[in-house]
Amino acid sequence: MSADGYRPKPERMTSKEDGAANSRAHFRDSRRRFLKGVGAGVSAAAIGSVLGPLRALGGTVDLDAGRHKGMPLRRLGRTGQLVPVFGLGGGGLFHLRNQREEALRILERALELGVGYVDTAPQYGDGVSEETIGEGLEGRRDEVFLATKTLYRGYDDAMRAVERSLRRLRTDVIDLYQVHGLRTAGETERVVADDGAAAAMERLREEGVVRHIGVTGHYNPEVLLTAIRRRDFDCVLIPLNPADVHYRPFQTGLLDESLERDLGVIAMKVVAYGRLLREDGVRSMREALGYTLSFPVSTAIVAVSSIEELEENVEIAREFQQLSREEQSRLEELAGAYERDGNFFKYEW
Repeated sequence: MSADGYRPKPERMTSKEDGAANSRAHFRDSRRRFLKGVGAGVSAAAIGSVLGPLRALGGTVDLDAGRHKGMPLRRLGRTGQLVPVFGLGGGGLFHLRNQREEALRILERALELGVGYVDTAPQYGDGVSEETIGEGLEGRRDEVFLATKTLYRGYDDAMRAVERSLRRLRTDVIDLYQVHGLRTAGETERVVADDGAAAAMERLREEGVVRHIGVTGHYNPEVLLTAIRRRDFDCVLIPLNPADVHYRPFQTGLLDESLERDLGVIAMKVVAYGRLLREDGVRSMREALGYTLSFPVSTAIVAVSSIEELEENVEIAREFQQLSREEQSRLEELAGAYERDGNFFKYEW
């Protein structure tokens, strides 16, 4: 039992065969709902400059011109915002003060390449990531959809925290403000209470300080389900890679209900900080990112440590073709042999 009194339900390790079958059925159902939502939610005006056809996934469109430089875009759920399928994570070099200049070069190159989604948090380097991104976006703020987070669970603390984030990011408005890293039922109850962080976020959204609100977590999908059922969130940020299906999966019930509620689904932990990649398993970023983007997610955020990594990821995103179910199952089976590495954050964080 955890310190807050929450006792998680016993969980079994899903077999490779059961995992692939469950994921296959889930994917068909989720994709069907996603296509229905896209058809109902994206107006002609919202995609007025779309030049290419919708891809098989339904939510992906190609832009041959404009600031996204050919980056495929998808609708971010009920927000109606179209965002690139690849987003830049504010970890990596961005949280290191002694790597600030290199991080700024990465951000500048990302903007040049049309990476119009940037995600950060105050906890990345104790504010260093937000400060660096704020400096890099000065004069170019309108080129990105900017997301940050708060670890605070109470109303007053969340209100004070957003002011600090605004100062560090050098902006008057945050596009997506998220509860950071929900882990336990006790934390969730604190967040969704009338004097909790979610109520503060809803007020900030009403006042225009933030445009949209979300919730994130990488430990237990059940606590995120509770949060989206109890409060009016716009987005959810979840881990999603080929190992996910084998232990405490986020890609089944939580993803399904998020799509039913028309939430923007943002993926993270695509390569589990590199632990997913190995010669005898999931071998490349192309396989890993292709797997994640073949689900009905709006975007996948990835931190990089060099311009070369950034450029590789952008190229993969630009060339994305949805993987067949057979190919997804193959990657899941490979990752199953070392799923604890691919899911390390579910065990260790």
